[in-house]
Amino acid sequence: MAQKQKNQGQNVSQLEQVRRDKLAELQAAGRDPFQIVKYDQTHHSAEIKAHFTELEGRDVSVAGRMMFKRKMGKASFGNIQDRDGKIQIYATRDDLGEEAYNAFKKLDIGDIIGVKGFVFATKTGEISIHCKEVTLLSKSLSPLPEKFHGLQDTDMRYRQRYVDLIMNEESKNTFLKRSQIIHEIRTFLAGRDFIEVETPMLVSNAGGAAARPFETHFNALDEDVKLRISLELYLKRLIIGGMERVFEIGRVFRNEGVDTKHNPEFTLMELYQAYTDYYGMMELTESMFRYLAEKVCGSTTITYAGTEIDLGRPFRKLTMVDAIKEHTGIDFDQVKTTEEAKKLADEKGIEYEDRHVKGDIVNLFFDEFCEDKMIQPTFIMDHPIEISPLTKKKPEDPTKVERFELYINGWEMCNAYSELNDPIDQRERFAAQDALAEAGDDEAQHTDEDFLHAMEIGMPPTGGIGYGIDRLTMLLTDSAAIRDVLLFPTMKSIKE
Repeated sequence: MAQKQKNQGQNVSQLEQVRRDKLAELQAAGRDPFQIVKYDQTHHSAEIKAHFTELEGRDVSVAGRMMFKRKMGKASFGNIQDRDGKIQIYATRDDLGEEAYNAFKKLDIGDIIGVKGFVFATKTGEISIHCKEVTLLSKSLSPLPEKFHGLQDTDMRYRQRYVDLIMNEESKNTFLKRSQIIHEIRTFLAGRDFIEVETPMLVSNAGGAAARPFETHFNALDEDVKLRISLELYLKRLIIGGMERVFEIGRVFRNEGVDTKHNPEFTLMELYQAYTDYYGMMELTESMFRYLAEKVCGSTTITYAGTEIDLGRPFRKLTMVDAIKEHTGIDFDQVKTTEEAKKLADEKGIEYEDRHVKGDIVNLFFDEFCEDKMIQPTFIMDHPIEISPLTKKKPEDPTKVERFELYINGWEMCNAYSELNDPIDQRERFAAQDALAEAGDDEAQHTDEDFLHAMEIGMPPTGGIGYGIDRLTMLLTDSAAIRDVLLFPTMKSIKE
């Protein structure tokens, strides 16, 4: 069992102590790696491999973390890992000199080094760098996990993402794809004349979604404020201001539970387009998902958990009532009262609250019997008005609204409306939400007088939509849980 001793206020294992002793030796000799402030890095590993024919025999300078080393007397092999991947290095006593070669042999796995040398291929054809100079840039004082098993403990992977990125190439690639997804969304929307904007995170009234907000206190103003739960109400103010096509990609915060598809802080993209409706949002959504699949996955046919999903064919369109009828045989268009709806819920074992009305029951039926069946892309349309306080009514049926949610793999991927632009109707719906809040609904919205004033100035017909970036990344990277696509997911603190 490794003995532990106190060192600089920490418990240090024998392996860690050996590394600290090596550092102390370097510092005593005037070769403290932490005094180096920069390194001239001319190439990355992937670039050298991709352009080997041009670079063979030429000098390059690379930097990265040593992940492997094998000593063979007067010569040694190793590999270093940089941003793009790994590349082999070859060091000899004759090329480096006795002192420098001995220093190389003392390097530990995990040390960050700079290598200058020429590009060549070994007898087995592996592209490598023949070292002329090796510089220790940073000493790793804590050993990495054992290389053949990596960092497999899921909880530790999330808590120590920096180690996960070093040890698990698949994890690193997921986050590179996440960055690409966001980049491609911006490119797609720029091609449709949208402009990117920023709106406040600290707000006095957290509206735009049915969610419980986080609350905090603004000391300078001596006011309680909330962290935003949505981007909607401020982006609509910009539509009213004449900007016509706006979007924002930003963090939102909802004081709710954590599971495989939910994190209390997550990335939302919302966009609003004047002079269109929810059908316009369907076309934009279908086109964007197809574009992202092609750019990020190389095909409009993707695979998630072994199931093939076709984003290339036209997405199915189905009303919420028709979806329920398809899977249960119940036609809620023939159900006239809340009492009838609750009776059906009782018969089917659907739990509901006393305050729920027919529209809420319809939504509960869809969640229970339909949602997980929507594997191929499906637009679920025409939601009950009771669960859509910011959406335009359908002219032919005022009990429903012009709203859709896109479902893929049984997940809600986005939520879109023909936006309500009647300030009188909006005030009435806010009043209904206020009543729900007074009755104890923590997720109900509250009247926003400034937003109503903006609507009274005049808001054009508008289509709007919100996309959860994290869930979209899960889908396009075949990731099982939202924590796999968040660099730093919310975790319960470890008590000392």
